[in-house]
Amino acid sequence: MNNKSNRFAPLWMALCVVLGILVGTFYANHFSGNRLSIINSNGSKLNNLLHYVSDMYVDTVDMNDLVEKAMPQILSELDPHSTYIAAKDVQIANDDLKGSFSGVGIEFTIRQDTIRVQNVISNGPAERAGLVAGDKIVEVDDSVFVGKKVTNEEAMHRLKGPKDTKVKLGLIRYGEKKIRHVIVTRGEIPTKSVTACYMLDKETGYIKIKNFGENTYPELLIALAKLSQQGFSNLVIDLRSNTGGYLASAVQIANEFLSKGKLIVYTQGRKSPRQDYRSDGRGSYQNLPLVVLIDEGSASASEILAGAIQDNDRGTIIGRRSFGKGLVQQPIEFSDHSMMRLTIARYYSPSGRCIQKPYTSGADRDYEEDLLSRYQHGEFFSQDSIKHTGPEYHTSNGRIVYGGGGITPDIFVPEDTLGITSYYKEASMSGLIVQYAYQYTDENRAKLKELKDGKQLEAYLKRQNIIDKFATFADKNGLKRRNLMIQKSYKLLERYLYSRIIYNMLDEQAWTEYLNQEDPAIIQTLRLFHDGKAFPQPEKTEQPKKVAMAFDYRSTHASTILIAHA
Repeated sequence: MNNKSNRFAPLWMALCVVLGILVGTFYANHFSGNRLSIINSNGSKLNNLLHYVSDMYVDTVDMNDLVEKAMPQILSELDPHSTYIAAKDVQIANDDLKGSFSGVGIEFTIRQDTIRVQNVISNGPAERAGLVAGDKIVEVDDSVFVGKKVTNEEAMHRLKGPKDTKVKLGLIRYGEKKIRHVIVTRGEIPTKSVTACYMLDKETGYIKIKNFGENTYPELLIALAKLSQQGFSNLVIDLRSNTGGYLASAVQIANEFLSKGKLIVYTQGRKSPRQDYRSDGRGSYQNLPLVVLIDEGSASASEILAGAIQDNDRGTIIGRRSFGKGLVQQPIEFSDHSMMRLTIARYYSPSGRCIQKPYTSGADRDYEEDLLSRYQHGEFFSQDSIKHTGPEYHTSNGRIVYGGGGITPDIFVPEDTLGITSYYKEASMSGLIVQYAYQYTDENRAKLKELKDGKQLEAYLKRQNIIDKFATFADKNGLKRRNLMIQKSYKLLERYLYSRIIYNMLDEQAWTEYLNQEDPAIIQTLRLFHDGKAFPQPEKTEQPKKVAMAFDYRSTHASTILIAHA
């Protein structure tokens, strides 16, 4: 009997496996909405399409190229920020956020189809090889590199490369006609996200954050330590034109200024359960008077930080309404090292508002032109022109804030239009100001090198009749001289030209310090600190009311790198 049972055991096991498969298929089909089969069938449909094109199309088709072109189109049907990045562009896309890249160590501009070295990074590979600001790069690895093929992307592709690899450059130096050749050994080049740190006055420290990368938080701590040595008692963080970066960096920075248990931000998506990010109480600057500057170029991670400060009534937000990006992307790499950034969640500020501005799936022209629309509507010039499309929420003190379209500042500072003329607009938008600033720097580099800081440079430039020289240059390059308009826009032209020359000769900090001297937002910030009003006050109401926070106070931890980037 036992032998007979043993003989049929394999058969019974096989029947059980088949039965299990049938039952599993039944439940999968009836209780998952056939989603798996839909994905498989549509995936097969796409595969079949590519096979048909490859096998039957009338002409030869580069299938790899076809797929590369199709990927961005597919993702563009989802939302404005899900993107595909080709393998050749991944390194460039990530460099700004990684904190360093491997290259030769120069800042360059392209003028008249030629790479012009604008700045050489101190103690970097290029400086060690003998490059100086003003050099023109005309050859790369014994190949002529001038003309229409010289694009920003192609230049970076040729100059960047793995650490310790070599690149041979052919240079023409100002005043020389013969090409000199140098070999540069590529190395790690740091990329700074904190681009300026200095004292605005005896009490007020200033920090400019360009983006939120891997090293932004430690860079911020170094900047704060530097300001501490100078005795700062107020702080302004400038996030204007900061398009975002890593969510984690924004959370770390917010944590420095918030008391324990404060909600900083939370994320949530269809397949991404709610994730709360809270302050741990270890921040060293929880009571420091704080102002955060934003504008229409401040997006994503910038809005996370500004929203956390505003909703917790921790500091004052000054400037103009931010971009309005409340979507979070996760980077996903493919086997060929290309990558997509797929939107997996929305982020919400502590009051519960999503700051994402409205959009429609697919190519959304209105979304792309939103900032232009705001400008034309007058929002950059009048607070009353701001359109709030989202619902009202409340900060911890009961102040009203709005969702659905960026962070509206507590104190509005309009764009300065005094002195703007059609001449100035054309001079700046055509690139003539930048071109002349570079030409002037190049021709006067020996003298300008004797001037050690921005103040000395500014004082020297004021004696050089720069505006008249620029007008002559512009007239020769297609912008007719308009003396009355030039006189009306004199201050703006002077400010733009001086700032570019200072940047060419020194660095981004010197450039920022110069521009901040007469900046209306900086002036408003200093006035606020002087009046002791950096901490927002509760809304005044006839009867005290309790503010109910519409969110769960559970604390969780992130397990993946999320990108909050415009």
